[in-house]
Amino acid sequence: MIHPLSDVQTDKVGEGTNVWQYAIILKGATIGKNCNINCHTFIENDVVLGDNVTVKSGVYLWDGITVKDNVFIGPNVTFTNDKRPRSKKYPDSFQKTIIKENASIGAGAIILGGIEIGANAMIAAGSLVTKNVPEKALVKGSPAIVSAWLNDDGTKMEYKNGFYEDNKGNKWQVINNELILKL
Repeated sequence: MIHPLSDVQTDKVGEGTNVWQYAIILKGATIGKNCNINCHTFIENDVVLGDNVTVKSGVYLWDGITVKDNVFIGPNVTFTNDKRPRSKKYPDSFQKTIIKENASIGAGAIILGGIEIGANAMIAAGSLVTKNVPEKALVKGSPAIVSAWLNDDGTKMEYKNGFYEDNKGNKWQVINNELILKL
């Protein structure tokens, strides 16, 4: 369903996707299947959304952003794509930001350009993300830091005997700020 008060210029919108009123999607954008693009959103040309993505109100996705499948982007999340912005001066290329599968970004978070958010990661509401976020990490604060490690369902892993244990009984250790499965 594409609301008649939206401005969808691309023909690359997947089946089952809903685009609500006052959303603007430019010609070069690619939108996957079963997405939900809320009202008052803007999506530029060089943006790719996977399947089952939710983009809440007040989100602007700029050139260079790739969003993989099953990602949630909360209301009023802010993205950047230019490290040294100046009025009427554009870089040769914009920074690339990748949000991997099943990641969630809380309301009002700020994501600087050139960031990679790992699969199953969660960004707490209002956080300022200035560097890459590891897979399965819960980050929060300004600047955002890892505060916990997450199971695939978004619940926190338990720390026991020097390891993080997931809800399936697997043991993980953190090496160089990355969660590694203990074999």
